[in-house]
Amino acid sequence: MANWFCLKRLLRQRTSAILRERLITVKKAKKLLYSQKVAPYVFVLPFVLSLLIFWAYPLVTGIMMSFQEVSFSGWTFIGTKNFVKLMSDKYFATAVANSVEYMLLTLLLLIPIPMLLAVLIESRLTKARGVWKVILYIPALTSVVISGMLFRLMFSEGDSSQMNQLMHLLGQSSIAWLKSKGTAWCALLLLCMWRWTGVNMLYFVSGLKSIDNSIYESGDIDGANGWQKFWYLTLPLLKPTIVYVVTISVYAGLSMFLESFMLWNGNSSPKNIGLTIVGYLYKRGIEKNDMGYACAVGVVLLVIAMAINVAQLIATGTIKVGKHRGEDD
Repeated sequence: MANWFCLKRLLRQRTSAILRERLITVKKAKKLLYSQKVAPYVFVLPFVLSLLIFWAYPLVTGIMMSFQEVSFSGWTFIGTKNFVKLMSDKYFATAVANSVEYMLLTLLLLIPIPMLLAVLIESRLTKARGVWKVILYIPALTSVVISGMLFRLMFSEGDSSQMNQLMHLLGQSSIAWLKSKGTAWCALLLLCMWRWTGVNMLYFVSGLKSIDNSIYESGDIDGANGWQKFWYLTLPLLKPTIVYVVTISVYAGLSMFLESFMLWNGNSSPKNIGLTIVGYLYKRGIEKNDMGYACAVGVVLLVIAMAINVAQLIATGTIKVGKHRGEDD
């Protein structure tokens, strides 16, 4: 019995010691979590992890795969053969030309029009501003798949399509809208404008709200009219917003895929008039299972997008190149 009591006593002491250690550990952990030095890192950690897992890792892996021949049996290093092959690939050249042309056209449409709409909505002449913002933004909430299907039906070559019915009202015959580049790109650009005008407009509205009203009051005192205030006050002060919208629009234009894919109900448009860089990447990587070549296409897309954006950031003065006189003095 004495041995039994001694054993129970030892077990209690050991259990209490373990519980004490765990309580101390919990208290230290709480103290660490509630520390003002550690708390910022805890909040930033989910973003850093998502950046590493969903951006950095795929980027590094994609660059590595672009120098490989990827098959089910494994990866085989082939150097720059994929990139050399790209240089003589006429379908890739067509995809690059289409993507760059689409990007330039969207820049011409989706920078000035949303900017003017934002200025108009924020002017004193407009009533129910919130209603107009909601109406213009609603298309962005619509799925690209649904939007593409709707526009494909609207611009189909049948006599019952909405656009051909409109042509009949005007006394014209039906048109095969999606079979020639001119009419097909009108449909594609209309789809783009319908979806993204409201989004870019809200960016410009946000930029307009950051401009102090006292600046416009000074313009009124100096006798400036509406056009002069827009050209000499609003436009220069909107420069950071314009640069931001141009930057994201360049990337969005070059990476366009789903709109074209849904408009032509697949990745095979007539004479490749709707083939884009991402569409060609999808065709080689998913449809033909040539992942190494597809990754090379993706790397080239990244280089093109980076080169254009860096060039426009330097041209707009957002990125300073070189030293100004007197900096070292």
